[in-house]
Amino acid sequence: MLGEYRIEGRRAAEIAASVERAVGAGELEPGQLLPPMRELAGELGVNPNTVASAYRILRERGVIETDGRRGSRVRSKPATTGREYARMDVPEGVRNVASGNPDPALLPSLAKAFTEAAEQADREPVLYGDALVEPELARVARAELDADGVPDGPLTVASGSLDAIERVLAAHLKPGDTVAVEDPGWGSLLDLIPALGLRTAPVRVDDEGPLPDDVRRALESGARALIVTDRAQNPTGAAVTAARARALRAVLRDHPEILLIEDDHGHGIVDLPLYPLAGPTRHWAFVRSVAKAYGPDLRLAVLTGDPVTVDRVTGRHRLGPGWLSRITQRAVVGLWTDGAHDTRAVAAAYRTRRDRLIDALARRGVEAHGRSGLNVWIPVPDETAAVSRLLHAGWAVAPGARFRMNAPAGIRVTVSTLGLEEIDSLADAVADTFRRPWASSV
Repeated sequence: MLGEYRIEGRRAAEIAASVERAVGAGELEPGQLLPPMRELAGELGVNPNTVASAYRILRERGVIETDGRRGSRVRSKPATTGREYARMDVPEGVRNVASGNPDPALLPSLAKAFTEAAEQADREPVLYGDALVEPELARVARAELDADGVPDGPLTVASGSLDAIERVLAAHLKPGDTVAVEDPGWGSLLDLIPALGLRTAPVRVDDEGPLPDDVRRALESGARALIVTDRAQNPTGAAVTAARARALRAVLRDHPEILLIEDDHGHGIVDLPLYPLAGPTRHWAFVRSVAKAYGPDLRLAVLTGDPVTVDRVTGRHRLGPGWLSRITQRAVVGLWTDGAHDTRAVAAAYRTRRDRLIDALARRGVEAHGRSGLNVWIPVPDETAAVSRLLHAGWAVAPGARFRMNAPAGIRVTVSTLGLEEIDSLADAVADTFRRPWASSV
């Protein structure tokens, strides 16, 4: 059952750690069946309740899953071997369109903003016990949220979208709870949820966002939270339309007790309007990151929501890191307000690259999706074959397995640094993968 690996330990924590070490080292592989609890208890000379506790720890950490009489097995995508490890090494000479990063040429210079923020810090140093949120950041962010129709609520900050989402989930849910998530969706989020001991309920996505019927089924089946990407959905580029927002809000009105989390990481790189969903549920959070528009290393996201949610997140933040650097917050204010960064031009540049690639693929008979953001999603019959063939043709693309659970196969192409003169060459290479029999590469 386990090959040569022997689980060790006398206490539940030791047994769980032994299994997790083996998963992380690759000695226990995804899908591998673990011994029945009584059998392992006999081998270790411990009470079966001790092994039961160890398995519960592993389930809560997202390392294993249990399916009734079929037993417990290592998760196919355990938290200790996250999807990000599926990244390929791009050989020299191969064009990398797999990264998911913004175009560095479209990011603003940070020097002036940080210099001014540092000078202000010299004059007005931030000390222990001072406010977590820079007042001017709160004012500017709230004005933009108001303009986009996001409901009023207290405001705090976090170290990026994923940090904010994790804090909100931890503030409301307990291990074993289910979260409805987009499928395909953000790979890091799909890893985070089981790492928190939570379960995922996949919700299909089309160009206009999550499908309302899927959301309804997930909530009626007991999901306690729903996470929606409003614009620039990763990996499909979906953006919630006005009609889809109305339909989703109608579903949410029937489930006011669930936690709604909206991710608007596309702010500043998207020229489509925002249609927020917040309002029908008692607890909600809206997250807006600066990473894609102003630079991933800024590590700042604004978070607003209902008073209970924001209070819990803020209180826990104070007990941990304390606060997010006010120097960074002041620098972001400068970037937002100095007028040097033309977000409309940035959004237009990304739109042009997406549209040109999608049109070029369509002329070659290849379906592709990407209404907003940095990426184009291309359904394929066989991801392994598609990735391999494109790599051989000089293009590194991201395999869809990093972003999906039950969704059909696909590949993700990041268009952020794609030159217009490269588009036909890439489209030819993609189309060529469809001309050969897929079975020949399996």
